[in-house]
Amino acid sequence: MAPSFDWWAKDSHKGTPVVVKMENPNWSMVELEGPSEEDFLITDSPSRLGRDKSRNKNAKQLTWVLLLKAHKAAGCLTSIATAMVSLGSAIKRRIHSGRTDTETTDIDRENENPTVKTRFYTFIKIFLWMSVLLLGFEIAAYFKGWHFGAPHLQLQYLLATPFGFKDIFDSLYSRWVLFRVEYLAPPLQFLANACIVLFIIQSIDRLVLCLGCFWIRFKRIKPIPKQGDAGDLESDDSDDPTTQLLIKEEVHKWQQEGAHILYRHRVIRDGYKAGNLKSAMNCSYVKDYEFVAIFDADFQPTPDFLKRTVPHFKDNEEIGLVQARWSFVNKDENLLARLQNINLAFHFEVEQQVNGHFINFFGFNGTAGVWRIKALEESGGWLERTTVEDMDIAVRAHLHGWKFIFLNDVECQCELPESYEAYRKQQHRWHSGPMQLFRLCLPAIIRSKISMWKKFNMIFLFFLLRKLILPFYSFTLFCIILPMTMFIPEAELPAWVVCYIPATMSFLNILPAPKSFPFIVPYLLFENTMSVTKFNAMISGLFQLGSAYEWVVTKKSGRSSEGDLVSLVQKETKHQRGSSEPNLDELKEEIMQQDQKDKKKRKHNRIYMKELALAFLLLTASVRSLLSAQGIHFYFLLFQGISFLLVGLDLIGEQVQ
Repeated sequence: MAPSFDWWAKDSHKGTPVVVKMENPNWSMVELEGPSEEDFLITDSPSRLGRDKSRNKNAKQLTWVLLLKAHKAAGCLTSIATAMVSLGSAIKRRIHSGRTDTETTDIDRENENPTVKTRFYTFIKIFLWMSVLLLGFEIAAYFKGWHFGAPHLQLQYLLATPFGFKDIFDSLYSRWVLFRVEYLAPPLQFLANACIVLFIIQSIDRLVLCLGCFWIRFKRIKPIPKQGDAGDLESDDSDDPTTQLLIKEEVHKWQQEGAHILYRHRVIRDGYKAGNLKSAMNCSYVKDYEFVAIFDADFQPTPDFLKRTVPHFKDNEEIGLVQARWSFVNKDENLLARLQNINLAFHFEVEQQVNGHFINFFGFNGTAGVWRIKALEESGGWLERTTVEDMDIAVRAHLHGWKFIFLNDVECQCELPESYEAYRKQQHRWHSGPMQLFRLCLPAIIRSKISMWKKFNMIFLFFLLRKLILPFYSFTLFCIILPMTMFIPEAELPAWVVCYIPATMSFLNILPAPKSFPFIVPYLLFENTMSVTKFNAMISGLFQLGSAYEWVVTKKSGRSSEGDLVSLVQKETKHQRGSSEPNLDELKEEIMQQDQKDKKKRKHNRIYMKELALAFLLLTASVRSLLSAQGIHFYFLLFQGISFLLVGLDLIGEQVQ
């Protein structure tokens, strides 16, 4: 029977001895309640209490503290295990109730070939299954003693012992090591080095843009406005009756105040946004005006928007476009909105502002801008050949010699998509369209009469580096090459590529949105996660695959127009006698009925299979990295895999109806 021990402790505050009885101090303990561990002096008997106290006090206090800490750690581990079980149950429920992105909708069937749609996913699945098989092979080899400090030691070992393998497994593993050293590692290392070079070039471009932004801030440079008059505005292209009634009500109000304003709704709705703009510009009254202001439905320009933008055209006949900055009413709504705000803040304050100041050219953002109508007409007007009609007209206007101005201090409020499904479709359109446009515009750029520097800027920097190379190396380097180097360790990615440069670039990206610094790590991981969508979109646009022509209106929650809708429903109808305006009481009842229907609709999430496959690929590679004790690579692969897992299960952003 195990011996028992009586430990005595004296409360240093009250002087009261406390007995703690333990069958074996190494087996179990009884937790004390009351004073903290620092308040006890530990001895082995009451007769020796106080004797040799100075010699034994520190050691026995440490013993007691360690025992208490061990007990707390055990409780913490139990809590973590419970949390992991709860998370697993939540994931199981989400998978059971979710819809996969492989389920086709009417739009998918119209725009995509199913074979083309699944080709990229099949490619990722092949890598996943190969990694799982290799992981099992490597673990078995590890426990049989095939673990070395460096890959070249394996080759030296094989060359030194060509015969006498212990069993068939050793023979197979040795042949595998020789095969990857001779045939797999060299091309993989070459591809990795090529991506590293592209990564460095893109990082230098990002650094130069940041330095340009710093120079603009340091010198306090901004376009100087001049006094001028405003032009006319066009309306929306929505077929929603509530939206149409909102617009009619607003137009009617301004007509009563004497403003020259019209409401127009086209009947033939072809060509999406480009078709809408083309239809509006064909109106007979357009010839009476010099400028046109363009806004998406969720944008809310300030009352002085035209007074702060149109004067920049005065006395400068070379200016074709004045672009304002976006601000967001829901940038703090959820994590997805916060991460989008970081990206767009850098886009406007750094990319648009620097390019506008030093080059007088940037991509039109499609809204919150004022165009000189003459510039639109000379550049060929709005074309329906791509899904980025805004970038298309900007490129053609630049080739015709028109200059652009970006106003960083003029903001127009709008709304960010709050669901990952909506954001993913938006990013697909934004990254496939530029590649379509590049194919169409490249001959025109080469033949144009602009300077060689402007041609280089448009071809290499604007299109290739920022629209093609960036999504290519982001996906290839961090989602394919990095996990492959775990199974082919003879090809290596240095730590500065995996950690230090990406962290520096993320730091630069987040500077225009300093309040978002606590989200710098999620931002880095999420940007790499989005690389699969951007890479897929880039390939679709470059090779004219079916999804390149997919146009899905980005779903918004309506936060930017909630105030207008509420005021419209609640205010009294005060129409003039004989007016033909609709009855707003009927509208109120209709909206209330629609709200009741929406509440009954069940929100759902989607399961994104490509992201899930990449999640398991990266997590598998992280396990393999443990065998070779690659610290920074392991942590990167682990957290990046978790990021892909969360996005694949649609655990970021809001669910949609």
